[in-house]
Amino acid sequence: MPVCIVCIGSNYSRRENLPLARCKLQALYPAIRFATEQDTVPLYFKNPALFANQVALFETEQSKEAILGALKQIERLAGRLPGDKQQEKVCLDIDLLCYDDEVLKPNDLKRMYVQDGLKELQIER
Repeated sequence: MPVCIVCIGSNYSRRENLPLARCKLQALYPAIRFATEQDTVPLYFKNPALFANQVALFETEQSKEAILGALKQIERLAGRLPGDKQQEKVCLDIDLLCYDDEVLKPNDLKRMYVQDGLKELQIER
């Protein structure tokens, strides 16, 4: 069964949006495991609002495309709109970093908070 690694992030209503993401992800993938949530400084924004980030791991029979669609739907439930990023507002961002052996976001995987989360989940990447 494919193993998936996702990273959740938010800099807007983050104390509400990360729990929402965890709840929805757990409903879809009951055996999902979450690393500890971490606060991080924004990488590419002038907006100084901290991000809350969290790495998670799950197994599923779903296709990569089905997972990506489910993640986008959760983002929309949290109020994410297409123009938000230009305003440096991220209600919720859920990125599929890896789908089984396929690395989809190699640069994200190198970030320290992602590496910390992977270590906590005992995954070597």
